[in-house]
Amino acid sequence: MRALSGLWRWRHNPLCRPTDLAEARLALTALLLLVLVAPLLGVLVGSAAQQDLHRAAREQRLTRHQVTATVLRGLERDPPAADPGTLARDTRSRVLAGWTAPDGSARQGTVLARLRSARPGDRFAVWTDPYGRLVSRPMDSATATTHAVLAGLGAALLAAGLTEAGRRLVLWHMVRLRHARLDRAWERAGPDWGRTGAGG
Repeated sequence: MRALSGLWRWRHNPLCRPTDLAEARLALTALLLLVLVAPLLGVLVGSAAQQDLHRAAREQRLTRHQVTATVLRGLERDPPAADPGTLARDTRSRVLAGWTAPDGSARQGTVLARLRSARPGDRFAVWTDPYGRLVSRPMDSATATTHAVLAGLGAALLAAGLTEAGRRLVLWHMVRLRHARLDRAWERAGPDWGRTGAGG
């Protein structure tokens, strides 16, 4: 509030140039956009993302089914990853497994099972679509909410960044215009400025 009242009083200051007032208005506009519009945009984007993600999660829970797969035989591991520590932390085994689809048909395929040492007959859970094809597990509500919050935060930060970039660009343009006007004023002062006895 003190800044606003100072800006209002500054309007009548004889030392205040029009460019100074324009820069102050630009700064005030950018501040209002940063404080009011950017957070509002973040909330709107986050809310929209949350609705979409929760709807997608509900659809996934309706169309994806957890079934039990049985290891038919173990398969060779993929070539080692570039990071040797990754292989040590990986507790999954590549196996040929069989499972029954929700429609009752028998399916089989290559699966990464969360089994340290898979043997034929071992059982583990997999997620399938209604036709028995392997899919990822459905998104849970916490994950959907986390992604929505990140989307809203990203939108707010992007809006703030664009506002600041726009303010700097306009300010740069205003300073260039001011310098150009100053150069023209110096040229009008003529080549006699500063000389002794030039009538100053």
